[in-house]
Amino acid sequence: MPIALIALAVFIAIIVIWNVVAKRNMGEAMILGFLGTLLFAGFNAPSVAVEAVVEASTSEVLYAAAGFVFMTHFIEKTGAISRLVQILSSSIGKVRGGPALVDAATSGAMGALVGGSNTGNAAASGSITGPWMVKSGWSPARAATVIAGNAGLGAALPPSASMIIMIGFAGSLVTTSQVYLALLVAGIYQVIWRLILTFWFVYKDGIKNESGDDQIPFAQALKNGWPTLFIVLGALIPIAVTVGPLANALVATGKYGESLDSISLIKWIPILAILITAIVCWKELPKTARGWWEFMESSIPQFFTIGVLLFFAIAASEVLDILGLSRDVEGIIESVNIPLWLLVTLVGLLVVLVAGPLSSTATLSAVGQVSLFALIGAGVNPLLAVTAMLVFASTEGSSPPASGSIFVACGITGAKPESTFIPLLVYYVLPIFILGVLIAIGIAPVPTSEMSAAL
Repeated sequence: MPIALIALAVFIAIIVIWNVVAKRNMGEAMILGFLGTLLFAGFNAPSVAVEAVVEASTSEVLYAAAGFVFMTHFIEKTGAISRLVQILSSSIGKVRGGPALVDAATSGAMGALVGGSNTGNAAASGSITGPWMVKSGWSPARAATVIAGNAGLGAALPPSASMIIMIGFAGSLVTTSQVYLALLVAGIYQVIWRLILTFWFVYKDGIKNESGDDQIPFAQALKNGWPTLFIVLGALIPIAVTVGPLANALVATGKYGESLDSISLIKWIPILAILITAIVCWKELPKTARGWWEFMESSIPQFFTIGVLLFFAIAASEVLDILGLSRDVEGIIESVNIPLWLLVTLVGLLVVLVAGPLSSTATLSAVGQVSLFALIGAGVNPLLAVTAMLVFASTEGSSPPASGSIFVACGITGAKPESTFIPLLVYYVLPIFILGVLIAIGIAPVPTSEMSAAL
């Protein structure tokens, strides 16, 4: 009897019922899900619980997630994002369809810099671009569709909590650098698709140029915010010294031994991003002890949410592993003779369906491990499997009917949520799902370990 798979089904059911049906906190749902998996350990439950909690407590992924949470809080509180948005708005806002282009660029920038949630992404970028789009001739329904559809870039681009979770599940099968580069390329595919969609909507809906009288000149926006452009170095520097030509040149000198291999992107990216932000935005930092206390205090709810979620997700995954989840998955795969593309499609559908009512992090916490094992067990390259899973989960922002991004976008634009459901499925969910399938089976290229070594 596949006891671990049954435990996984119970785990998912508890999370969905507690969070979606009962409308309770996701952290509470993950705790109950963890306790639910322990029931299948029988009399060994106490020892299994201790082992799982110890594993979660010592996980590098947990502490890295805390770093990214604070990085997000720090960059947003200093106003760096608003200045970047101002630069984007002044540079491309007057182009035909400019507000939607700014929304896509802003969502991509927020995803790449602060790894925000999809709902947060919709709120942050949409609060600026939503009224702007409606004012310039976009229908409320189309504007809401674009905002909710672009919100998925919060999870589509590295870094993100979802990425950290999948790295934890994959273990030694992939490195952080490999996943970062592969997801970056996959995210660029998504950005390009959204830009194509924007031009299509402009043509289809007959959107005209707008004056942009409310925008400040590009030169002024650049003068006000150009230092914030350096924040991207927080990600570029660790990547450059670990992967690619510069890394190869440093290794070739023979002076660094294995020290470069020990550099952890998920540790150093938030550290450098915070330091650079502190330097370029020092005027916005608190000047008193009380100011710093209030600055730090406002980040505590975010730490609690992601901390509880990730801690018990890791602990539950450890319980499922002890129960033999990988063995159960391999047994099912061996007993079912279906083409690889069909298996990938079915796994992708599972992730997309779960991502509808849940966040991308909760989705991957619930089904990420079993889905990853299924793909790898069927012969998919582990790096491609991880990347495809992250692409599948990024549909969360545009998955009706329960995605928070949809209701945020409709609240901003005044659209009826149901008017966005079919367009979101057709223009965003389906194409992104297909992209994930193409990545997993090797048709849509992303940097693999072999490709990265050749750079």
